[in-house]
Amino acid sequence: MFELQSLWDVILLIALVIAFAPVFGAYLGRVYMDRPAFGDILLLPIETTIYRLLGTSPRRSMRAGEYMLALLLVNGGVWAFLFFFFTHQQSLLWNATGAPNMSWDLAFHSASSFTTNTDFTHFTNESQMSLGSLVIAWPLALFCSAATGLSVAAAMFRGFVRKDGTLGNYYVDMVRTTTRILLPLAVLFALLLVILGVPETFTNVLTAHPLTGGTQEIILGPVASFSSISLLGTNGGGFYSANAASPLANPSAVSNLFEVFVMMLIPFSTPFAFGQVIRKRGEAWPFVATILIVVAVALGLFIAYQAAANPSLAGITALGPQSNGYPVGQETRFSLPEGSLFQVVSVYSNVGANNMMIGALSPVAQLVLLFGMFTQSTPGGEGTGFGTLLLFAVLGIFVGGLMVGRTPEYLGKKISTGQVRWAALALLIHPAAILIPFVVAVTGGFVSVDTGSLASSAHTFTSVLYEFTSESANNGSALTSNYINDATPFFNITGAFIMLVGRFVPIWAMLVVGGKFAEQDVLPPGPGTLRTASATFTIYITLFLVIVSVLLFLPVIALGPLAQIVGGT
Repeated sequence: MFELQSLWDVILLIALVIAFAPVFGAYLGRVYMDRPAFGDILLLPIETTIYRLLGTSPRRSMRAGEYMLALLLVNGGVWAFLFFFFTHQQSLLWNATGAPNMSWDLAFHSASSFTTNTDFTHFTNESQMSLGSLVIAWPLALFCSAATGLSVAAAMFRGFVRKDGTLGNYYVDMVRTTTRILLPLAVLFALLLVILGVPETFTNVLTAHPLTGGTQEIILGPVASFSSISLLGTNGGGFYSANAASPLANPSAVSNLFEVFVMMLIPFSTPFAFGQVIRKRGEAWPFVATILIVVAVALGLFIAYQAAANPSLAGITALGPQSNGYPVGQETRFSLPEGSLFQVVSVYSNVGANNMMIGALSPVAQLVLLFGMFTQSTPGGEGTGFGTLLLFAVLGIFVGGLMVGRTPEYLGKKISTGQVRWAALALLIHPAAILIPFVVAVTGGFVSVDTGSLASSAHTFTSVLYEFTSESANNGSALTSNYINDATPFFNITGAFIMLVGRFVPIWAMLVVGGKFAEQDVLPPGPGTLRTASATFTIYITLFLVIVSVLLFLPVIALGPLAQIVGGT
C-alpha cells in the first residue's frame, strides 16, 4: 500500500522534464548542425585547437563507412586502454585498498561493458576496483560511450536533410558533444549532487567508529562526479556495488528525484533535437508521446504489482496488508512511486542504475523492466535509443505504405528496400544476441536449472534471460539472482561478445540508413503523403513498436516471467 499523494512527486518531475526537453533539444540540434549556439565565443577557439591536434576539420564530412571506421578506431582505443588498466591496476595509481589485477576474461568483459555504454559488472566495486580504475579508466569510457551514442544520432539526423551522401565528421561530433553537452552538464550536476549530500573526495578509505564499538572502513572517492556522468550519459555503473541504493550515492528522496531528472533529460530531449535538425519541430511530438505512453503504462503496472498482495505470503496470517506486497529489496528512504520511478526510468532509458533489488521484484515488475530493454527505444540509451525508434518508424511507415498501396516515404525521402533491410537487421540482431547465448547457456550446462518446481525453473530462466537482455540492450541493470553464477569465463566471454554485437551492429545499421537517406533529394509533399506529425501516426507507431517487440520475444517470455506468474512467485 502507498499514499496516493506520493504520486504527485512523480507527475511533477515528469512534467518538469517535458518542459525542459524542447528547450534543451533545440540547443542540441543547433550544436549538431553547427548553427549559432550558447557558448560559441568561449568554446569555438578551444574546439578549433582540438581539431588541429586531431588533424581534422568541421568542413570535412564523412560517408557512413568512413564515419563508422573512425568510430571503431576511437572506441577500440578506449577498449584497449581499459583492458590494460584493469589487468595491471594492482601496480598502478591509487590502489590503497589493494584491489587485485583482473583476470583476462573479467577484464575482457569489463572493458567491453564500459566501452559499449553498458556498464554491466561481474565484480564488486569496493574490493575489485582500485580508486585509479574508478577515477581514471572508467570515467574515460563514461564520456566516450555517451558521446559516441549522441554522435551517431546526430549523423543519422543529418541524413534526412542532406543530399550529398555524407553524415558529418565523427571526430568533430565527439568533441562538440563533450565540450558543449556532457562536460558542462556533468560538472553542474556533480556540484548539485554534492549539495544534496553525495561525497566528492580523493580520500579512498575512511575509518569510522560505530556506536556498537570497533571500527568500520567506508570506501569513499569522487562519488558525485562519477554518478553525474554515469547517470547523465545513460551509463548507469555505480561507484558502489549497491548503486543508487547506497545512501552515499543517493542519500535522500530529493537526491533520488534529482537523479531521475538527470537520467531523463537527454533521452527525452533527443526527439526535439531531431525536430530542430530537420526544421520541423512538430515531428518530435509523436515520438515523445510514444515514449510517454509506454513509460506511463510501464510505471503504472510496476507500481500496481509491487503494491499488490504477494501470493507467496498469503498463507502467513501474522503478516498484515502493509507487508503482504513485495517490500524486499525496496529502499524505505523513498516512497514506492518514487523508488519505482527511478527503477523504471533507469531501465527504460538504458541507464541500468538500480535502487531496488530486481531479483526480489514481483514477476510482473520484472517483465515490465524486460520489455523496456526489448524495445531499446522508449526512450533508450544516449542517442542510439532514439536512433532505434527512428528505425521502428522507418519499418512502420514502410509496412503502412504497402498496406495502403502508396510509395513509402518519410520527411520527403523515399524508403527503399535498402533502408528496410538495415533497419530490420538492427532490430533482429537484438533478439538473436540474446536467444542464441540463452540456448547455449541452458542446454550446455553452464546454468543449473532446478526442475523441482515450475517457480524455481522459471526464475532461473528469467535470471539468464535478464542477464543477456541487459547486455544486448547495453543496459547494465542486473537481476542479482542466486540461481546463476555469472562471474565465470563463460559468462564473461559470452557477455562481452553480446555487448559488442548489441552495440556496434545497430550503430552501423543506423549510419547506413542515414547515409542512404542522405543520397536522396527531398521531394515536395503530395496528396498521398503520410502526415507523421499527427495523433494518428503516434497511435500507429506506438502499436507497431509494442506488437513487434512482443512478437520477437514472446516464446522466451513464456519460459521465464509468464511461467513465474503462473507458478505464483
